[in-house]
Amino acid sequence: MNWIIWVGGGAVLVGAGVTSAYVPRMRAHTERTRAAWAAAKSAIAAAGVSRDACPAHVPEADRLLAQAEALSGGPKAARTATDLAERADRLWREARDG
Repeated sequence: MNWIIWVGGGAVLVGAGVTSAYVPRMRAHTERTRAAWAAAKSAIAAAGVSRDACPAHVPEADRLLAQAEALSGGPKAARTATDLAERADRLWREARDG
């Protein structure tokens, strides 16, 4: 009967170890995701401003911005959205500046 207590205690210790290793990693992943999406939202907003300031119609930039706005997911998707929005922003700036 004493062995049940030892097995239960061992299971609790293993569970606590797994939890103590997993929780900080999960928090770090969540923070990376938040930071990446904040950067993506900023790039998308900047591209929107450039679109509004550009008198010319740039279909490629419109397509890139639409793709950036449609993405969702983790940090990798956020980096992709940032890249797309920055490319669209660059195209609109080039069209505006001639």
